Amino acid sequence: MTTLTQPFLTVDALHKSFVLHGQGGMTLEVMRGLSLSLLPGECLVLAGPSGIGKSTLLKMLHGSYRVTGGRLRLHFEDGELELADLPAHAWHSLRRDVIGYVSQFLRVVPRVPAVEVVMEPLLACGVEPDEARERAETMLARLNLPPRLWSLPPGTFSGGEQQRVNIARGFIAEHPLLLLDEPTASLDAANREVVVGLIEEAKARGAALLGIFHDEDVRERVADRLLPLEAHMGAVLEAAETPFEEVR
Repeated sequence: MTTLTQPFLTVDALHKSFVLHGQGGMTLEVMRGLSLSLLPGECLVLAGPSGIGKSTLLKMLHGSYRVTGGRLRLHFEDGELELADLPAHAWHSLRRDVIGYVSQFLRVVPRVPAVEVVMEPLLACGVEPDEARERAETMLARLNLPPRLWSLPPGTFSGGEQQRVNIARGFIAEHPLLLLDEPTASLDAANREVVVGLIEEAKARGAALLGIFHDEDVRERVADRLLPLEAHMGAVLEAAETPFEEVR
């Protein structure tokens, strides 16, 4: 990991557009000229109205959307990695080892118990099953998910319960870079406090966090800096998910 004085992530002149195949191939520009840097131990919060491209930026950093133009780079002690041209097959190990993501929606294989959903990132990193289960149960208990639900598939849960599974899965592997897309949405006050604690612990261990928080209280407590996106906005999108392009 780099020292605290050197960025872990840099974004230079980032551009994103979607091709609307159902509209005769029309191009929709949603972001232009965005640059940022993110230090280890820092939480940078994206600011701006809904539809301005905040979630789109996180999805480019997670490899779900391709970059149209500009550069995305991670900086390691032994060199840097350019993400903009990274082939699809290389994203698997990067997501496993480096980039964690808490989205607004939990997407899991049906019928897999919640505790196994949370264990999976640890197992992928080589953690022994017994240790992975113990750590997953500890995380779920911390997020106030009742033990009676741990063996049930999250598809049967309420929105707030699903989000707690999502948060547990996103934080458990302690990735160097964490992307947070409304992690406190659907949560009550007690569980928002837990998430704030998890964010502070991640910062203390040197993780770099890039997040979206519409909850003003949470945003003020976790943000080291705000990055307004209005100056880089193209066309406004109506939803966090866009139908214009297949994810990788």
